[in-house]
Amino acid sequence: MIMIEKLLTPLVTPAFTLRNRVVMAPMSRRRSVKGIPASSAPLYYAQRAEAGLIIAENSAVTANGVGYLHAPGIYNDAQQAAWKAVVEAVHARNGKIFIQLVHTGRIGHPLNNEGGAGLVAPSAVGAAGTIRTAVGNHQHMPIPEALSTAGAQGLVAAHVAAAVNAIHLGFDGVEIHGAHGFLPEQFLHPHTNHRSDRYGGNIARRSRFLLEIMEGVTAAIGKERTGIRLSPFAGLNDLPPYAEELASHQYITDALRELDILYIHLSDQSSNGHPPIPLDHLQYVRKRFPNLLMLAGGFTAAAAATALEAGLADLIAFGRPFIANPDLVQRFHHKAPLAAADEATFYEGGNKGYIDYPVIYS
Repeated sequence: MIMIEKLLTPLVTPAFTLRNRVVMAPMSRRRSVKGIPASSAPLYYAQRAEAGLIIAENSAVTANGVGYLHAPGIYNDAQQAAWKAVVEAVHARNGKIFIQLVHTGRIGHPLNNEGGAGLVAPSAVGAAGTIRTAVGNHQHMPIPEALSTAGAQGLVAAHVAAAVNAIHLGFDGVEIHGAHGFLPEQFLHPHTNHRSDRYGGNIARRSRFLLEIMEGVTAAIGKERTGIRLSPFAGLNDLPPYAEELASHQYITDALRELDILYIHLSDQSSNGHPPIPLDHLQYVRKRFPNLLMLAGGFTAAAAATALEAGLADLIAFGRPFIANPDLVQRFHHKAPLAAADEATFYEGGNKGYIDYPVIYS
């Protein structure tokens, strides 16, 4: 078998069959208004429906978890109606689509949250850096309000409710965003979690928020339609290294094994200048977690096929290549060159750099 063909072979899961192992990674494109995906979003996703799986961009489960300017949500009727149109467009092209559910926690600004909702987090520890808002590019992120125990439980419930709504809209499944320094990882990390209740203290307690979300979601929509994204050691959004990081992620891996979810999606950010996922942890996940392992992190087609052939992963997620190459799967198949994406149009704006990239193969 030609090496690249491994990437293009189908994959049977308990609930559906993926026509190839190429995944469109969840990429924030920030073209929503009041959290409602753009009217061109159905076309954007349908253009890329030949992926084995599309994971739609991270969508907030509550108004205080949007974080970023023009990011989408899935917590009200208008947002859900827009997402339903996306699902129908992808399914019309025989594609499969999950949605990534997020709460950004301390990352963001009230100006970006519907109704000016304030930031919340495990503890009142602010994030360094600035963020773009409607009134300027360099707004400092304010100190978040520490969640009460009941407040944390409410956000667990919000994730579960969003997952149920996603399935009702026709999504094939959901991915919980447990990565990139957002709320679940803020609970996991001792730098941002100074709590003394059931959600703070040792590794098991700091992991509880994330695992309660996963338990609730799998019970509500089925383990075969549930995945999670994690980014061990990446240190994104002002999360420094800590001594128990490896032990924490091994604990989570073992817990996810018991929950028997469909997949773990590991996001390696070394191509963006952050620390890589250590090989020993990747091997630990592969050994301990018997279900699907998805990897993301600057892969080329050849590198992806090599990882699959070596048994390091079952699925490979591609981000930037899908922006400028709606026909990415066909380009891989024909070994055609890839178009370069215009970084100036990655976020916000209109249809330029969103739905106007040409295809070679249709």
